[in-house]
Amino acid sequence: MNYIRTLLITTTILLASFHLNVQAASYTALEKASGTLLIMGDSLSAAYNLSIEKGWVSLIEQELASVAPKITVINASVSGETTQGGLARFPSLIEKHQPNWVVLELGANDGLRGYPLTKASENLLSMINITRQYSAKPLLIGNRLPSNYGKRYTQAFFNLYKDLAKKEDIAYMPFMLENVALDKTLMLGDGLHPNEKGQKIVLENIRPYILKLISK
Repeated sequence: MNYIRTLLITTTILLASFHLNVQAASYTALEKASGTLLIMGDSLSAAYNLSIEKGWVSLIEQELASVAPKITVINASVSGETTQGGLARFPSLIEKHQPNWVVLELGANDGLRGYPLTKASENLLSMINITRQYSAKPLLIGNRLPSNYGKRYTQAFFNLYKDLAKKEDIAYMPFMLENVALDKTLMLGDGLHPNEKGQKIVLENIRPYILKLISK
């Protein structure tokens, strides 16, 4: 019995040590990281109907200021933006800011307006290619549509991001509103945008993807 107890304690200590070393390594990588993170999004990243500092982008910017002070965050998100609008603005933005990392959070408005999904995919691919031309690393963030848009269209919309990320072999986050979108206490009255509390959970959702992106 004592042998088993000792073995369990030893195993626990080793596992704890392993996780601490991983955390230390990650922290060191973040501390050394420097560059610019460009966020290309729509209202979900533009703190819709909230003060800008309450949005997830500002929240992660505040966190990075303490753990990765050499990283600059540029939020180029615009409420109502489509992939076509984002693509039109993107070349001048990437030329101006010369980012090291680009978060692409666009397409929800294409879906809500019933735009052809093939065109949305083409626009996102164009932005991915431009990102690569500037030697920056992209993170593609997927989205979901309300169920009243029909199962076939909503599933095709969700798969658009997954398929594109797989084909282009880039970092991918399936859904930033996980555990938020269906909770009325975390959403604004329109049922489409997170409120202040919801933004904090969006931050929790997206943080590991951002940290992994900039730590490489």
